[in-house]
Amino acid sequence: MVRRKSIPLCILLSIVTCGIYGFYWVACLANDTNRVSGNEGDTSGGMVVLLGIVTCSIYHIFWMYKAGEKIDTAKSSRGIPAQGSGTVYLLLTLFGLSLVAWALLQNELNKMAEI
Repeated sequence: MVRRKSIPLCILLSIVTCGIYGFYWVACLANDTNRVSGNEGDTSGGMVVLLGIVTCSIYHIFWMYKAGEKIDTAKSSRGIPAQGSGTVYLLLTLFGLSLVAWALLQNELNKMAEI
């Protein structure tokens, strides 16, 4: 089951902790995205964070695109029209707006938690 998270609180904690909470948030996003899309065997949240650090965020950029695809798959399976979220998350991350991409991803996960 996916648990709803407060987006403003997650953003605030990420800023106040100088990004340390952001690592935890990304791990939760990865696990929740896998759970919602039915791909629980995919890369775990901890591995996403570790690979993002080791590859100097290159893996994180790739993962954001894949997370958007997983969200679109989850929407399609629930009868909700998909909108190409992967491209949006990819572009936001490439332009240094990862926090915004995380917030949008969390918003989609919060919606899925209600369904």
